[in-house]
Amino acid sequence: MTALPFDNSYARLPERFYARRPPTPVAAPRLVRLNRALAAELGLDPDWLAGPDGVAALAGNAVPEGADPIAAAYAGHQFGQFVPQLGDGRAVLLGEVLDRTGQRRDIQLKGAGPTPFSRRGDGRAALGPVLREYLVSEAMAALGIPTTRALAAVTTGEPVVRETLLPGAVLTRVAASHIRVGTFQFFAVRGDVEGLRALADHVVARHYPEAASAANPYRALLEGVIAAQAELVARWLHVGFVHGVMNTDNMSIAGETIDYGPCAFLDAYDPGTVFSSIDRNGRYAYGQQPRIALWNLTRLAETLLPLLAEDEAGSVAEAEAALASYAARFETAYHGGLARKLGLAETRDGDAALAGDLLKRMAENRADFTLTFRTLCAAAERPEADAGVRDLFVDPMAYDAWAKDWRGRLSQEARDPAETAAAMRRVNPAFIPRNHRVEAMIEAAVERGDFAPFETLLTVLSRPYADQPDQAAFALAPEDGGVGYRTFCGT
Repeated sequence: MTALPFDNSYARLPERFYARRPPTPVAAPRLVRLNRALAAELGLDPDWLAGPDGVAALAGNAVPEGADPIAAAYAGHQFGQFVPQLGDGRAVLLGEVLDRTGQRRDIQLKGAGPTPFSRRGDGRAALGPVLREYLVSEAMAALGIPTTRALAAVTTGEPVVRETLLPGAVLTRVAASHIRVGTFQFFAVRGDVEGLRALADHVVARHYPEAASAANPYRALLEGVIAAQAELVARWLHVGFVHGVMNTDNMSIAGETIDYGPCAFLDAYDPGTVFSSIDRNGRYAYGQQPRIALWNLTRLAETLLPLLAEDEAGSVAEAEAALASYAARFETAYHGGLARKLGLAETRDGDAALAGDLLKRMAENRADFTLTFRTLCAAAERPEADAGVRDLFVDPMAYDAWAKDWRGRLSQEARDPAETAAAMRRVNPAFIPRNHRVEAMIEAAVERGDFAPFETLLTVLSRPYADQPDQAAFALAPEDGGVGYRTFCGT
């Protein structure tokens, strides 16, 4: 078998960091989709990956030369309840490669069979969740949001048992790493300071090398993760993304969006929106995501206490000082992004209030989040385009009152209207993974074996900021505004 250029640093860490476990072969693997552009970016041969040997590796039927398959150990808070051992219950990390820019990237098979962390699970993945993660993660990448990537989707020729029998599949996922807040919690709860230090040193070297030369490298590490997560969650909010299950084991230390389970996107704007069927109390609602990110980061800070200072009081002071930076970092990223969505290049007092007023009126009038901001792009250039925005509000006069203030603020900008509109179109997508389109795509693939809607949707979402007039239907909201839409965990 042709070797992939693996260089497996995580597998060189102590044995208690993982369980060595090869993927479990499947009956009849068939390639559904190969991300050829990503393969090339990783320095891999797309033609080999699409051939019999490549598909066997992507399905878990053959272990490529140089791979060192492991299932990583981690713990985590799940909906606020701590579980001391979770781990990769249905994923196997084949290994790491250095991409064409020299960045280290994990290659993981998700749905690759049971591991010692499966907790009575079958270790498999159903086709629907695999296609959802492939599509949404690639859409997020096209939107410019840090995310894990999808290299391939392969059907297994075997059913998986959920509420019913469903076709099985394996997703090949690429990430800067799969290290989570929960990975640190795994060692902290065991009082394993040596393991904690080894993990922290690994993360510094891999993700935050500038921290190594700081006066307090472990505080610098914590501050780096805080900054990355504050920026990430702000960017989620800018596109209406709801992760759905922000457990500490689903928060990447690398600052990437990871674990696309019951995720979805806003249609009508409502900060209280919850899509996940298992989030019964709205813990991970759209508007709660910034608060939950801080909660998770506080759990990370707790794990680092033994490393931050020589005494407990000093460690707590270091952690609290680092965590205190989160609010300002998030607010700067969030309000800066909202200002750009409104066409404001210069920062002025009152900009945050202007954006907040629009969001309040949108919520009160069930205005579609993505369409409102995209239609504002035309309105910034031509006031007569206000009609398109007004039509999105139950009470159009609610928009009129706000638009007067907005135009007054735009008049203070140095850019001409055409330049402003062009800048707005670069940050306000026309196309997002509309929930009803995602569900229709999954139904076609699962129920009829028809992958054409999946391919079409992937193509449209690869250019989210382009108008694509021939694909305009994919920009439209569902007729019911998405009321009552629910997502379900793929396990």
